[in-house]
This record gives sequence, structure tokens and C-alpha cells, in this order.
Amino acid sequence: MVQTFDIVIAGAGVTGCAIARQLARYDLSICVLEATNDIALGASKANGGLVHAGYDPAPGTVKAKVNARGCALYGMWPEELGFLFRRTGSMVLGFSEGDRAHLEVLEANGRANGVPDLEIIAPERIRELEPRASREATCALWCPSTGYVDPFDVAIACAENAAANGVTFMRSAPIRAIDNLVENAPLQAGGAPLSSQPVRFAIHTPRGTVRARILINAAGSGAAEISAMAGGEAFQLVWRQGNIVVLDKEPRALMPLYPVPTPVSKGVIVTGTVHDNTVITATAALRDPGDCDTYASDVEALLAGARKLVPDLDTRRVVRSFAGGRAVIQGLNDFLIAPSSTARGLFHAAGIQSPGVASAPAVAELMESLLREAGVTLVEKPDWQPRRRAPEDFDRSTTEHQNELIESDPAWGRIVCRCETVPEAEIVAAIHRTPGAVSVEGVKSRCRAGMGRCQSGFCQSRVLEILARELDCRPEDVLLEDEGSWIVDGVLKEGR
Repeated sequence: MVQTFDIVIAGAGVTGCAIARQLARYDLSICVLEATNDIALGASKANGGLVHAGYDPAPGTVKAKVNARGCALYGMWPEELGFLFRRTGSMVLGFSEGDRAHLEVLEANGRANGVPDLEIIAPERIRELEPRASREATCALWCPSTGYVDPFDVAIACAENAAANGVTFMRSAPIRAIDNLVENAPLQAGGAPLSSQPVRFAIHTPRGTVRARILINAAGSGAAEISAMAGGEAFQLVWRQGNIVVLDKEPRALMPLYPVPTPVSKGVIVTGTVHDNTVITATAALRDPGDCDTYASDVEALLAGARKLVPDLDTRRVVRSFAGGRAVIQGLNDFLIAPSSTARGLFHAAGIQSPGVASAPAVAELMESLLREAGVTLVEKPDWQPRRRAPEDFDRSTTEHQNELIESDPAWGRIVCRCETVPEAEIVAAIHRTPGAVSVEGVKSRCRAGMGRCQSGFCQSRVLEILARELDCRPEDVLLEDEGSWIVDGVLKEGR
């Protein structure tokens, strides 16, 4: 069956989900196509969750504009969408006069970009703000507006809110081909609804063909291929791989501490998380597209860089290291957020590298503005619901509320993940939300079962069992993450 939508968004990372949520408030039919089987399985999952303030991008760039605005919007988004956010402030530590000169450049950049309350501070103030920061630091750029989130939470919250407002999500639907059905006819202006516009694209996936009047390219590492298939601009994406290290929980989460950045990276950053872990992020190496291997040399570089910023950091307490890639447009150290000049009806949100998570709310705003400028009439739905009710978090609940939950359903008292105190009922709820978890990692990203110290060593088999039961499938059919990542292969019998 061929389905027709006003807007199709290619990619369900944090950028695509943010755009879907932004546009869901309007009287439009919208579909998000995702190549993998879940939300945020590309670049969005492989980052440290920092909401950068926006002092690093060069003034006048798209990145600078959306970074600062996006950071400001995190004052509203967590309340509306029900995800955790801590605005802790951050410091870029300097250790020499040369570093101080670089901090002055960053401060000037930030002021030009609209970042509030930047200040270069002395050692005494550094120690006051973060007692664990290196005593070798002679100066720092203090930025009160920096914070951090769980990037999965942001993407999933946007997706759930978009779905609640009528957006269709099609997962496991990689785009194989796109037919341009209208040869570059301009979008019709003058107040006509989008539904009266011609259908421009036929988008072919293994799950069927989807037709769209407008196509938004938010496909991350696949954005260049999508553009080429739709008749858009030719550009090349470079895979800038980053390794990340997660340490065990701390009694008090660190504020984000940065070194003086390099031309291609913000450098090795040490930061707390909303769940009180310490994260060391991230290397920046040019590698083959799709390379998500973890390299020992990169991990050692992260640990060494972290010890320079926080000398007392116990880097033996590593619970996980992983890697991902940033889809950087070759020759363009900026985001590409613009209508295509060669394919009418195609809009790009491509080349989203750091600070993608921080920028997502503003990228979504900008995409709405671009649609309006192109002549698309946007009429707000009378029943638009901007708020998403966050799922129950048993571990963070009061004892009184935990008891109420257990009384309502005994499954709330059956703890599956003891590291993170995740009960069976919370896992079941994660599976049945829309769009819900369909894999072990999908459960993990929604309710943290398996995120703790043992990294699912004890709870994975039970999570797999619950998934098989709730999805009405065999245990052998339950995936660790995406296609090909089987956990169980057949039945194990004694003596075999």
C-alpha cells in the first residue's frame, strides 16, 4: 500500500525527531522514516549529552545561530517534554598565557553569538565553582548556561510527543530509491494548504512506498545519499569518529570541564550526567564511514586528557567505552539547514555534528521558518498538545510513590535491573509506549535497564524474556539492537 503524506522526514535521530515534534503542532500529515529499528541509533546515541552554550562556533555561521538559540530553548523543552536536564555551567580550563589568549577569542565569539554571562575567571573562582578542577589551571572561561541531558531521552521524548500529535513513525525502513514526480515546479504560495500541493516524491523502502509533498533530509550519515536520490545537492560526508568513556557513578556529578579546543574538536571533555555518571568525551579521528569500533589508543587519550582536567579522577572505574561518528560535510565546518536549490520541495538538515543535541530545538524552529519562507501555509491544530508526560521512573520516585505503584501492580515490585533499580512494569511500559522499544538496547535507552555497573550482565536475559513475551515472539527473534544483532540462536539443550 502506498501512503501519501504532506511531509516526510528522513531520519529519526535527535534532529529528525525535533523537527517532527515542531511541525506536529500544525495541520499536516507527517511521516518519519528511519532506517534502523529504533529512535536515535546513529550519531544521536554516541555523544556525551552536553548542551553546549554556543561560544565555540564562528560568528555568522548557521551552527553559531542554532547552538546559542537551542541552548536557550532547553529552559523550556525539559518542562514540556518531561526529560531530565541540568544547567550546571561549564569551564574551559587554561594552563598558560597562550591558553588565556584563546579563551579571550572564545569569549568574544560567545558574546557575538549571544551567549550570556561569559567571564574569564582566576584560579580561586575556578576552585570555588568546581573543587575537583586541576589546580594547575591558571584561568578559565566560565559559562553559566551550559548543561547536560540524556540524548536518548531528548530524542525519544520528541518522538513520543510527535506521535501523540499524529506523526507516523516507520522504523526499519531504509530509503532505497526516490522518484522526483514533479520536475522542479515551485511550491505554491498564496495561502493554499500543503495538502493541495502536488505530490513531489515517491520514496521507496523495504516496507513499501511512501509519497511526500515535501521531503526533509535529516538522515545523518546517510544525508548525502538521500540528497543524491532526490535530485538535490551533491556533497560528501566525512566520518569523524569519536570514542567515549563512561565511568561509574559519583557522589556528586562534575560540571563540564573543557580544554582549550582544537581546530576540529572541543577536545577531551569531562562531564557529569543527569544520572550521576562521569563521561569522558570525545576523540575526533577521520576513519572509514560506519566505523564504530573502540580503539585502545583513543581510550588512553581520553583517560589522559581527563586526568589533566581532573587529576583525582579514578579512571579505573570505567563501566563502558563506545564509539560513534559525526557526519561532517567535507569542506564545510557548518550545518547545512536550507532548502535545496536543485530539487524543489527538498529541505536539508544535514552535516549535524557537535553541537547537534544542543542545537536540535533551534534547528527545528529554523526548519519551520524555512517552510514558511518557501510559501508553505502552517495552520495550528486546535488540539495540539505540547506536553509529554514522562514515564514513571521507579528509582527516582519517593518510597511512598513506589509503594503506591507496587500496590497498583505487583510487577512494579519485581526488580529486573538491580544496578539502576528498574522493575518489570517499567520495562513493559517502555515496550508499549509509542514508538516503543523493540530490542534490548531499546529498553535500555528508555528506562536504563542494563546501563549500570554490570552493563546488563545480570538483567539482560530477563529483559530478553520480557521483550519476547510482550512482543509475542520467540526469544531467538529478540535483537540486542538493530538487524543482525541476535542474542539467542536456537535452543540450548543439555549435552549439546
